[in-house]
Amino acid sequence: MPKEITTLLTFFGGTGDLAKRKLYPSTYNLFKKGFLQEHFAIIGTARQELTTDEFRELVRTSIADFIEDQANAEEFISHFYYIQLDITDQAGYANMLSLNNELDAKYSLKGNRIFYMSVAPRFFGTVAKYLKSENLLTENGEFNRLMIEKPFGSSYDTAEALQNELSEAFDENQIYRIDHYLGKEMVQNIAAVRFGNPLFDAAWNKDYIENIQVTLSEVLGVEERAGYYDTAGALRDMIQNHTMQVIGWLAMEKPASFTDKEIRAAKNAAFNSLKIYNTPEEVAANFVRGQYGESADGSQKKYLDELDVPADSQNNTYVAGKLQFDMPRWEGVPFYIRSGKRLAAKSTRVDVVFKKGLNIFGEGVSLDNPVLSILIDPKGGIEFKINAKDITSSFATRTIDLDWQVSDEDKAVTPEPYERMIHDAMNGDGSNFADWNGVGTAWRFVDAIQAAWDAKKESFPNYVSGSMGPVAADELLAKDGNEWIFKG
Repeated sequence: MPKEITTLLTFFGGTGDLAKRKLYPSTYNLFKKGFLQEHFAIIGTARQELTTDEFRELVRTSIADFIEDQANAEEFISHFYYIQLDITDQAGYANMLSLNNELDAKYSLKGNRIFYMSVAPRFFGTVAKYLKSENLLTENGEFNRLMIEKPFGSSYDTAEALQNELSEAFDENQIYRIDHYLGKEMVQNIAAVRFGNPLFDAAWNKDYIENIQVTLSEVLGVEERAGYYDTAGALRDMIQNHTMQVIGWLAMEKPASFTDKEIRAAKNAAFNSLKIYNTPEEVAANFVRGQYGESADGSQKKYLDELDVPADSQNNTYVAGKLQFDMPRWEGVPFYIRSGKRLAAKSTRVDVVFKKGLNIFGEGVSLDNPVLSILIDPKGGIEFKINAKDITSSFATRTIDLDWQVSDEDKAVTPEPYERMIHDAMNGDGSNFADWNGVGTAWRFVDAIQAAWDAKKESFPNYVSGSMGPVAADELLAKDGNEWIFKG
């Protein structure tokens, strides 16, 4: 039986879409697996006027597809409570404190508390301040922890202001910044593949790797998100957070031990060595932006014709760029990244391109770069393309693929990212959460790029919906004698 976790978990934004789709099913899975047993309680809070019974019915509906034993589900639901709260009203927190203390006594929760903010980011600092000033943070428990959703700011300055607000109430080791990509099974496989195999562990450096590529491509357009997306773009929406966090696992030094403290230290050593492009010339040489136009057959409209998109929008729906790390391990090794909407295929993947090495086979025999590919979405897997002998009468070579894919059976029992994130926070494991140094570095990096782009008008659209992005993205790699591994 798994070790039981004792905690009071409070969801701010407890009637919202994320809570209903992800958070309650995730906590129910933790209950079914035995991580939550008797000594836990869950509070949902929002401005909506609901009774606890009505709230429990909302929870019952949200977990309906995951129920295998109704009695088991009802036991889980009985641990849920609701309190109506305007999170900007300081006086309302007294009622929450009263309920917290009541549940602490009823379920013997030992003062352990986790506060999950599924609310608009502008309220993060307000809630943190009142949690401290109104004495909801306990001094007698093992932990008080804060879980927050992205986006963490919209620039370095706003992120730093938010960090300062949170730091008034919580220490850095109490703050768990969620990036659900870090909860994905195949992202977590990066560490297993890299550090668990001496072949890759020894070769994970400039001596053997020619370049590393990270692709996060989407086939969908902006859909109904223009209100947010037109102020963010692919750079802020996908590069600053998801892409940079994946890069952290790829570029980091080997940690002294596989603990959250050592993992974060190793990642930060890499983030701190990231070259920031501070001039327009550096940005132009290393980054490409794009905005989708119509599809070739005219069935998909261009970004500028989407609902609520300004007709003169300079927003980027595609970004490709080259990252460079000023550290001995990666001297001269480019990290290529790209993310965009309305591309040819949906795929999140890492391609590690190894050097060809010395060809001893003579003229007429060619070797390709071995490539290790970690496939994250939509179907997980690992591929290793290597050189092997071709079936011919004379000696020749060909590439073959060593291929493994996550089975349907494995997929069925793989924890969803939010389940894993909540479980890790309950255990105090920050390995798969973003820390302030990494977030701050990512913001400084993208702010410099955005500033250069804001100062120069681009001719949009510059790629066809259904393609793999602007031609300039291919040219970016071609300048270095490289090409994208994934063609779409």
